[in-house]
Amino acid sequence: MSNSLSPQIVKAFQAFIYSFYRQQGRVSLPWRQTTDPYLIMVSEIMLQQTQVDRVIPKFHAFTQRFPTVESLSQALPAEVITHWQGLGYNRRGLNLHRAAQYIQTHYNGQLPLETEKLLKLPGIGPYSSAAVQAFAFNQPVTVIETNIRTIYLHHFFYEQENIADTDILPLISLTLDLENPRLWYSALMDYGTYLKRIVSNPSRRSKTYAKQSTFEGSNRQARGMVLQHLTQKSSLTTPELDQLMGKYAHKLEHILPQLIKEGFISYSADTISLTK
Repeated sequence: MSNSLSPQIVKAFQAFIYSFYRQQGRVSLPWRQTTDPYLIMVSEIMLQQTQVDRVIPKFHAFTQRFPTVESLSQALPAEVITHWQGLGYNRRGLNLHRAAQYIQTHYNGQLPLETEKLLKLPGIGPYSSAAVQAFAFNQPVTVIETNIRTIYLHHFFYEQENIADTDILPLISLTLDLENPRLWYSALMDYGTYLKRIVSNPSRRSKTYAKQSTFEGSNRQARGMVLQHLTQKSSLTTPELDQLMGKYAHKLEHILPQLIKEGFISYSADTISLTK
């Protein structure tokens, strides 16, 4: 597939995507009802590797408790982790907390627009930075993630294998609605979600595709269990945590030092607690 498209193809593709969005778009999603950069950042971090249906109630609860950068920056890590429970990948919650503190300290509580400044924030990578720019600031940046990648693989690289993002990115730029990137990317996200339900995973034809490791019995599951137990009690002794972890207790020797190093928990006098 060439990295160039005729104006006719671009126009037809945009018309198709917008037609789908008018008929089946999820316009009521809470983060689409705001242009507040902080709230959009929260939603983007929550949506990483987590289904929309799971995120919606957590987004409402989290942003009700922490409605601004300042309120999140002033919270204790333990409280943030407690409110993050149920979303998985708890490191995201801790990074979001640290990002809020950085924004409050360095940017006077205002999320920056510039890419280089966004990338300085903990937990913000190239995708999250571009998504904040598009959805919060309506900037015509090039955004790629799994749903968008699926669309371009399906429509422009049909039955081709081992497609690199460097082949896809120029087409995303060529087809971008420069006047309303916010609406365009919302439409793409929704169509990509729909497409993945009806087409056998086109993402497998991408060079970036990697099958997700099994969650059951993993260190990731054990880490989540530790944090969940600690949100239910203020602290636990090592024997108490061993008992609660059951068949996963043998993993504690490996994961507790990691959790301490990453700032999730503290350990003192044989007692484990969430970091205050």
